[in-house]
Parts: sequence; C-alpha cells; structure tokens
Amino acid sequence: MIKRLRHFLWLAIAIIVFISLSFGLMGILTAQQPAISHPLTSLTEAEINTAVSVIQKEKTLSEMAAFPLIALQEPDKEEVLKFTHGKAFARKAFLVIYERSQNKTYEGIVDLKNKSLSSWKEIPSVQPAIVASEYELATQAFKSDPRWQTAMRKRGITDFNQVKISCWSPGILSKQEETAGNRLCRGLFYYKSESDRWNYYGSPIEGILGTVNLNTGKISSFVDRGIVPFSKENWNYDVKSLGKLLSPLKALKILQPNGASFRLNGNEISWQGWKFRYVMHPRSGLVLYQVTYNDGENIRPVLYRASLSETVVPYGDPDPTWSFRNAFDVGEYNFGSLATTMELGKEIPENGLLVDAVFANGDGEPYVIPGVIGIYERNNGMLWKHYDYGTQRNDVRRSRELVMTMTAAIDNYDYSINWIFHQDGTLEVQNELTGIVLAQGTAAQKQSEDNSYGRLIAKNIFGVNHQHFFNYRLDFDVDGQANSVMEMNVKALPMDEKNPLGNAIAVAETPLTKETAAVRDLDMKSSREWMIVSADKKNPLGAAPGYMLMPSGNSMFFPVEGSKIRQRAEFATHHVWVTKYKPAELYAGGDYPNQTQAGQGLPKYIADDEPLMGEDIVLWYTMGVTHIPRSEDWPVMPVHRVGFKLVPRGFFSRNPAINLPE
Repeated sequence: MIKRLRHFLWLAIAIIVFISLSFGLMGILTAQQPAISHPLTSLTEAEINTAVSVIQKEKTLSEMAAFPLIALQEPDKEEVLKFTHGKAFARKAFLVIYERSQNKTYEGIVDLKNKSLSSWKEIPSVQPAIVASEYELATQAFKSDPRWQTAMRKRGITDFNQVKISCWSPGILSKQEETAGNRLCRGLFYYKSESDRWNYYGSPIEGILGTVNLNTGKISSFVDRGIVPFSKENWNYDVKSLGKLLSPLKALKILQPNGASFRLNGNEISWQGWKFRYVMHPRSGLVLYQVTYNDGENIRPVLYRASLSETVVPYGDPDPTWSFRNAFDVGEYNFGSLATTMELGKEIPENGLLVDAVFANGDGEPYVIPGVIGIYERNNGMLWKHYDYGTQRNDVRRSRELVMTMTAAIDNYDYSINWIFHQDGTLEVQNELTGIVLAQGTAAQKQSEDNSYGRLIAKNIFGVNHQHFFNYRLDFDVDGQANSVMEMNVKALPMDEKNPLGNAIAVAETPLTKETAAVRDLDMKSSREWMIVSADKKNPLGAAPGYMLMPSGNSMFFPVEGSKIRQRAEFATHHVWVTKYKPAELYAGGDYPNQTQAGQGLPKYIADDEPLMGEDIVLWYTMGVTHIPRSEDWPVMPVHRVGFKLVPRGFFSRNPAINLPE
C-alpha cells in the first residue's frame, strides 16, 4: 500500500514538473522575436541591437551621438518580387546617425547576417529629425537663460515649473541662421498652473520667440515683443472637469461570434481576395507592400508599396512669433515613432485586433509600443442592390470593409491614418484629424472684425488659419510593372448638328508621357481623374486594365509664389506628380526636410524628365485641408476626415462583389 502511494506521489510530481516545464518553455517561445520569414519583415529588437553594436564597433561615436532613424533597409524590389518561401534572403538595417558636437549627419547600412558595415557616408549640410532628448535639452536651455526668466517674471510667472515648453523644428530660417548652419529648434511656451489644470494648450504665452542652438545647448536668439494676455480658465476635458454630461446612449455591441474573416500570417494579411504585407516604419508610419487581388483565377498585383510620404502644416499669421510655424510632421518629427497605443472599444471597435510595433529611441535602444496597429472589420451599409418591380424581387448585399489603422500624437494635434479595403476591389485612404487647435493668446474676448488671420474660439483664445497637407507615395504595379498613366477630363460638347439638344458629354483620355508633363492639379470643371493602366495587358473588352485615383475633398496651397514655405514644400503646390520608379526616391519633401533648402524632393525627382509610358511608375498624391478654426473646435476638435480612393477601372470583367452570398 505504501509502495503504491509512493508510486502515485512520484507520478504526480513528474506530471507537475512536466506541466511546469511545458508552460515555462511556452513562455520562452512567446517571448522570443517572431520568425523572420520574408524580406519585408520589420526589424526585430535583436536586429536593432545588432545594427547599433556594429556601428559602435566600426565607428568611433561621441557620447552625444544620436540615432534619429533606425529602420529596415528595404531590399531590392526585383528580389522581393522573385522571392519564394524558404529561399534565403539578405537582411539589412538603415541608420541615420547624428553627431551633435560635430554637427554632422551620417547614413549607415548594416548587414545583419554578417554583422558588418556595408555602407557609411556623411550627408553634408542636412539636419535629421528631432530626437526626444533634444526636447529636454531645449527646455533646460530656456529655463536657465536670464532673458527667458525675465520675460516670464514680466508676465507674473515666478515658478518656472509652471511653464511647459514645446520644441519645434525652426521652420523658416533667417539668412544668418542659414549661413551658420547650426542645428536649431524654436520654443513654444504655455502656462501650466495648478495640478487641477493640466490642459496647458489653452494658455499660450505669446510675444516671445526663442531659438536654441542644439549643438551648444544655448539660446542663439531671443525676442520679447511684449505682454499678451492668456486664458486663465480651466480647459480640462476629462469627465470630472466637464460637469454635466449628455445622456448616455444605449449599448451598441459589435460581435463576430465565429471570429474575424481576415487572416494574419506574420505581417501578411489576407481578406476577401485582398492580400498584402505591412511594416510600421518609424518615419512614414504604416506602409503597405505587395497589395494583390485574387479574382478567382489569378493573383493580380495592384501596388508594390504605398505610404504616407510627407506632411506640411503652414500657419497663416505673419507675426514673427508665428510665421516660422510650418511643420513637416513626417520628416521633421518621425511620424511613425509618434504612434500611440490604442484601445479596443475606443480607437477601434471591440472586434478588432491590436498589434505591437518595435522602434528604436534616440540612443539606439529598441523598445516595443503595444497596440499601435489596429486591424478590424466594419459594416458600411449597402454594397449593391436592385429591386425589380415586376417580380418584386429584392437583391441586396451588405458591405463590409477591412480597416488597418494607426494614430499619432504630434504635440497638440492627433492624426489617424486608415487603409480601408473594400469588397468591390477599391482601396481607400482616410485621414482623421483631431486633437487641440494650436491656440494663440489674445486680449480679445469678442470676435474682432480687423483680424482676418483666424477666429476667436474662446475668450482670450484665438485660432489661427492654417492648412494640413498630406502627400502619399503610391508605387503602382497594375497587372505588372509595365504601367502608363492617363488623365481623364470630362467636357460638355457644344450644340451643333451632332448634338442638337446640347446634352452630349465626352471623356478625353490623355497620356502623361513624361515626368514634367505629369505635374497636375484637380479640376472640378472637368471632373479630372487619373488612371494607372497596364501597358502590356488587355481585359476581355480589349482595353487596358487599370486603377483610377478618385480624389475627394482637397484644397489649394495658399502660401503665395515666392514665399519660403512654398519653396520648401513644393510638393504641396500640386495635387498629382508621377515619377519613374527609383528606390531612393521615397519622400516628397526630400530626405531631410528639417532646415532644408528649397526645391528638395519631388522637384528634384522630375528634373531628369524621365519617360512614363510602359514604365514602372510611382504616383504621388497631395491632399489638403484648410482649417478656419471655430468655437466648436474647442477644447478638442471633432474628427475631420479627408481621403481618396483607388478604384478599379477595367480591372475586372464585372462587379467583383456580385457573387457574394446573401
């Protein structure tokens, strides 16, 4: 009996040990980096560490060296297109290294498999994106400067801890600043009083313009143009601060009891005929690769790469403390690295999936931001319908969309970028703008008729007129790499013997044969659109299959000819640019828009005027929002949406969603 008990005891111990080891091993496997099974897989934490250690081993870096950007060095496009599962492939990392003490910028490429430095070069006379440590450096520079302290005391502020300082890229430079070539940032100041008033954006401290030389950590220029009153009200917007709330709505649940319809395999997503890969890039944010559509017979390429390329936000007040404010949020601040964690039931619905992303900080150290990528399905009303009166037959299908999204907080503003896949073969981009208006302090408590640079949005708070422009880089491969671009214009024909009733409408399709001829603008009068078509394929009707750029809301860039911001952000002066594919041409405003010279990016890309017929081509689309602030935008503005669609035109032989089951 005792022997039997001992036997069971040892058996129980063995089972417990086995279970413990199993769960321990499971925990170890979960903690490991995901398998790198494709050339377009994002860098892992281990790869970032390897890349930085190789640089530090091969090059003598100072203690002040910073890493503004560490990302996957994108492999050769042809190699990616020819890649098959299980085949060996190269892995490389691209790094930007900034030596603050020397004011020098370097680019390095590290071979991660061989742990060697493949390329190293200095990029003269450029400034990379601002890194996090420089915000604290600028704050210390201001708070230790006697001129700044005097300016604060003049405004009744003696506790300097009550001042919040925001560090902005310097924007428009003076001739002296351009000549000196130092790395600069300008300070924006806000009064942050007691702990119960945490929303400091409603209390901007006006009249001061201070610039910090980030190489020396000292203020290089300081101007005080006089005291301007600022709001002392509490502009907190949490539930407790708002007092009486609206009546809550009844619960609305979004359920998928059988699970999601999309399939996630590493960084590859497939859904309703669509298949694509994605990467969370520290500069551009969500980047899509190898977007294809399975039409039931063939897997057909649509896009090789699609991403946000650059933004610019020009403010329209000529006051010297405001006129420099022209933010390039992608290139000056690394838009992707400013991504924020999302929550189910908030930024995305409860049925969504949240995915983490790996980034590197300014010291070259990897870190994970949880839940920065959201993937979910949503209902979008009717997809198609017809009611037949004769038979009283009612055929209708509901529309479902797959949404991939990210959000980013850039100081006062918040953006979300949404890639939306439709069942009818349409791919949509929708940007959402929200957050807090960049407020200007003012003595006014009622709207003044003589200030046309904006609107009073609350007492002592003025909203300055401004614009938001977004440029998207779309590397089309419609049914292959041999593509051409056509411009479509609609016109009404004059009344004559062929058109006696004057109702004739004609469409003219014009090929854009060279890069300089493909710099175009929207024209509502002609309902202008653009189509990327295959140059060597035909659909069953004998036409070239294509995808059409269908714009929605947009704006013209208002800074006038000759203005410095127009020269720096020339990409925003036209809605459409088309270039012949070159792998190094990724950013509409140039590789280094921070303190950049005029004419960078797209103007340089088209200078060689490459041919576009039957080539691998890239379409760049710029869309803009002109924001004239209103009181309803305060203290946090409701979401404003702007976007465009890529719509199949002759790509399918019929409605690709006609055969959806009921």
